[in-house]
Amino acid sequence: MTNQYLTFTLHDTLYAVPVSHVQEVLEYSTPDQLPCTLDYIEGLISSRGHGIQVVNLCRKFGLVPSPVTKSTRIVVLELKTPSEEDPDHVTIFGAVADSVEEVMEVNMDELEPAPKFGNTISSEFISGVGKKGEEFVILLDVDKIFHEDMLSA
Repeated sequence: MTNQYLTFTLHDTLYAVPVSHVQEVLEYSTPDQLPCTLDYIEGLISSRGHGIQVVNLCRKFGLVPSPVTKSTRIVVLELKTPSEEDPDHVTIFGAVADSVEEVMEVNMDELEPAPKFGNTISSEFISGVGKKGEEFVILLDVDKIFHEDMLSA
């Protein structure tokens, strides 16, 4: 079985998120800062008339944030956050990427499990490791990375 993933870079490492979570990709614009937020929340941007909270993935993963360049993008993602009042609720947020590469097909049967050590990010955030040619692609589990934060936001 194959699934489509959007690939992007952070510090020259290739990451991917399921296309099913991606709403759009925006050119980077400096977010308006929000008071009293977690250190990896860059702030708020406006897209399509809605405020979107922007997360710096480098900070979230314990990496030094990358400088903003002309290739920096904000990947707008959707996360299902059901509640008793609204079982279909979806939270929209942006994730800063150094660059966005392409949509690729990933054969789910060929994924390697997340390494248990030697990662810059917690293995619980990784759904698996694939390959694009000779390069490894770290497949991120969007729900595990953001679910708790988005519920408390």
